[in-house]
Amino acid sequence: MSKDLRNGGLDRLTVEDIVKPGFSTPWDAPTIPPFPFTFRDVEVLSLVWRTSEAAVARLLPPPLEPTSDVVVAHIYRMNDTEWIGPYGESNVSVGCRMAGTDIAGSYSPYLFLSSEVGVSHGREVHGQPKKLGHPRIEHRGDLVVGTVERNGIDIVTGTMAYKQRRDTLESLTRHFDFAENINLKAVDHIDGRPAIRQLTARRLGEVVVHECWSGASTVELRPNAQAPVHRLPVVDMLDSFHWRADFTLVPGRIIHDYLGDTP
Repeated sequence: MSKDLRNGGLDRLTVEDIVKPGFSTPWDAPTIPPFPFTFRDVEVLSLVWRTSEAAVARLLPPPLEPTSDVVVAHIYRMNDTEWIGPYGESNVSVGCRMAGTDIAGSYSPYLFLSSEVGVSHGREVHGQPKKLGHPRIEHRGDLVVGTVERNGIDIVTGTMAYKQRRDTLESLTRHFDFAENINLKAVDHIDGRPAIRQLTARRLGEVVVHECWSGASTVELRPNAQAPVHRLPVVDMLDSFHWRADFTLVPGRIIHDYLGDTP
């Protein structure tokens, strides 16, 4: 056996190394973090608006069904993340359930990150539809401003009054359980045959909320063919939350296998 490649060992790569859980290339400078890894002092702006149930339904893969007409867009400032370092992230999610089961949570049709490691991990492991972008949170006087930019276009602009009303995350989760995140994982073999077609789910671990505020807010969406968040148009602004927390990313599970390869 070679040394532990993730602890600086530079011995020759072995088959045993390759088949270990968590293996990533390049083998002597791996890209994908192994579970678990922790996010510390994360600042989040969560924007909640009403769209239409038809808009939600057309973005959900079967057998997922919409549970409401509500959209939650999280804009994160990741200040201290193991392996990845500081970066920005945004997750646009809708409430869903899996037909014929008691599985329910949030489905992510769009995610944008400023970290190549975060994009790689999200796509390769979770199956999240992550793309490079530039999510940012700024404090402009008495206003919190969150933006998500791709291709030079601010596809999401959210504003919220700065720390006017103390609140808790329970006020946010009443819309749907965003902590149970469901994704469509799609990977092909090199010859073009489908290798993985799954619905995956994961729940954040060790969540510690340091503070949470809610207040008056706005959301503006701008069209972009490569980042079509505008397909979930704002019909009515509902809520917004500005909060800080620590949490840990832990292994998830397969909840549906379209190819029938997983029991």
